[in-house]
Amino acid sequence: MKSKVFFADIRAKHSKNLFSKLKTLLNKAGISECVNKRDLTAIKLHFGEKGNAAYIRPVYLRQIVEIVKNIGASPFLTDSNTLYSGARSDAPSHINTAIYNGFSYSSVDAPIIIADGLRGKSDIKIEINQKNLSHVYIGKEIIEADALISVAHFKGHELSGFGGAIKNMGMGCASRRGKLVQHSTLSPKVKKKKCIGCGNCTEHCSQMAISLVDNKAVIDPDKCIGCSECILICPNEAIEIQWNQEVPIFMEKMVEYTSGIIKDKPNKCFYVNFINNISPACDCYPYNDAPIVRDIGIVASCDPVAIDQASVDLVNNEQGIESSCLSSNFEKGADKFKAVYPSIDWEIQLEYAQKIGIGNRNYELITI
Repeated sequence: MKSKVFFADIRAKHSKNLFSKLKTLLNKAGISECVNKRDLTAIKLHFGEKGNAAYIRPVYLRQIVEIVKNIGASPFLTDSNTLYSGARSDAPSHINTAIYNGFSYSSVDAPIIIADGLRGKSDIKIEINQKNLSHVYIGKEIIEADALISVAHFKGHELSGFGGAIKNMGMGCASRRGKLVQHSTLSPKVKKKKCIGCGNCTEHCSQMAISLVDNKAVIDPDKCIGCSECILICPNEAIEIQWNQEVPIFMEKMVEYTSGIIKDKPNKCFYVNFINNISPACDCYPYNDAPIVRDIGIVASCDPVAIDQASVDLVNNEQGIESSCLSSNFEKGADKFKAVYPSIDWEIQLEYAQKIGIGNRNYELITI
């Protein structure tokens, strides 16, 4: 059986603007079947990095908040802290960045609660027993919420080919150590040339996995739990992720993390993808390149695999923009994401997600 994906294009007129189209779309797609009265409802989004302007505009989030409140539920905006050191690597910086980018209470009418706490260590272990992982670490506030709405900016991504609902869930809801598990099979590494032996990392390591040897930090992989707090603590950026994970395994782990969230919230997850400002790379960068195709619209579904498959198809069925970073595959029907990342097979995440029962790649696109 095909999964239903509901689509609203970007066109608007005096009698029906994009805000009213968005509300109609979400109601038609069945948001009230996933969110019930009095549900504490996590609206998972990406607040954007400072300097990036491709993220979803806050005024759209306000419309989603209003729908949730009209159901009688209590919404909050959320995301988990980043693994890398930056403007969203701890809760105060993360919230400040969100407000800087326009997600203030006065704009969105909902509070911001960072999913994995002050330093990204607040998580809950969920058993999944999948191919690569037996368990996953998800931000505590995501797990404790009654319902979850994924609101993803659909765009390209340098590791997964594209980023949509699955990435927004699997990577975006993971705590910092959950992110580290997905990106690397080993503990973080120390760049000795940058390490000054200040000892900050040794003092903050909860597992006493870091010591100073010859005035340089050394990480014991047998003691390290992969919380990655040392990456954040180091004032000289001398500790970094080991980007040694093969891309297919990375995508499978990302999908397995998504399965953990869905397992915790059966029939309580809803997905929205904004296929606008389709930049070639993640919103985590402090800039965004020109879109690779025109603005297309918004899709919504109860199936994360179907919504991502539909989003890919909608992008690839567009004519590529010649002034963008595309150097090939401009014609309608050509793979735009393969043109940007020729070595990345984005289909892996969808094939694997369908294989482990997260959703269905076969879909029916219903235009409202």
